[in-house]
Amino acid sequence: MPAHPPRTALVTGSAGFIGYHVAARLLEAGWRVVGLDSLDPYYDPGLKRARHAMLADDPGFRPVTGRLEDAGHLADLFAAHRPGLVVHLAAQAGVRHSIDAPRAYVGANMTGTFELLEAARAHPPAHMLLASSSSVYGANTRMPYAETDPADTQMSLYAATKKAGEAMAHAYAHLYRLPVTMFRFFTVYGPWGRPDMAYFKFTRAILEGRPIDVYNHGEMRRDFTYIDDLVDGIMGLAGAVPGAVPVSARDSLSPAAPFRIVNIGNNAPVRLMDFIAAIEAATGRRAEKRMQPMQPGDVPATWADTGLLRDLTGLVPTVATEEGVRRFVDWYRQYYRA
Repeated sequence: MPAHPPRTALVTGSAGFIGYHVAARLLEAGWRVVGLDSLDPYYDPGLKRARHAMLADDPGFRPVTGRLEDAGHLADLFAAHRPGLVVHLAAQAGVRHSIDAPRAYVGANMTGTFELLEAARAHPPAHMLLASSSSVYGANTRMPYAETDPADTQMSLYAATKKAGEAMAHAYAHLYRLPVTMFRFFTVYGPWGRPDMAYFKFTRAILEGRPIDVYNHGEMRRDFTYIDDLVDGIMGLAGAVPGAVPVSARDSLSPAAPFRIVNIGNNAPVRLMDFIAAIEAATGRRAEKRMQPMQPGDVPATWADTGLLRDLTGLVPTVATEEGVRRFVDWYRQYYRA
């Protein structure tokens, strides 16, 4: 048996929002995909099962139900399938939920990532792509955020566990020469999205005629990233394996390991009130807004410097906010018959 069966990818979190879209794109490109997901009830498992069911229509997809942090589970998957590409997206998500349920974050995001790295050490893939988050930039006020900026002031346990995952991955990349690309996501949205995200809640409330809570009195800016642009970035980075030579002066390539960090964002922060206005336009309804103070652990703005992503892949975001919101609202109305 060859070390890596032809074009076999392991996608963790394959029933999640981003994982589903990445797995679907890999299948379209001819990859055999092993999809691991725990179908955790943090949000509607029915939505997760629906995503997996669509992926299962492709004979190249093999769904596996299990938790990252279960000792030996990932090792068994690596031994059985020998993936050449790993896209690690599974995590306990949500900044505010990490205040209420911190153990879930330590388990999934830290212990789970450790189990993944141990499995990769035993059966090294050609490239590992691991998801981090823009939240690791924390209290940084210099914008746009560049991958080489300090990221030592996390504002939530969620962000801290993501930063810990980056540090663990760098250590394994150094010790075992595992090629690792970490990507930091910036507020991803689109069809089949997560119901706990603000844009999803806003759309549901507006269509149901209920008020929406607008935090920090609307004085928020986010680098909203449409899902197709994000997946384009991930697919482009899959072939950009970290080597020994930086690709440009802004490369975050480690001097000690085949490891780099890459922002995937829109490079164009949008005012929260403008994003809500786009939802109002797409739904044809006005929102009743209840202004609220800033929530614990949150930050007022995010903004990605995406120059390194462009250097590595040539990609720039193509989907405008108004168009991305319209596509999401169209999907929402169809899926929920709203």
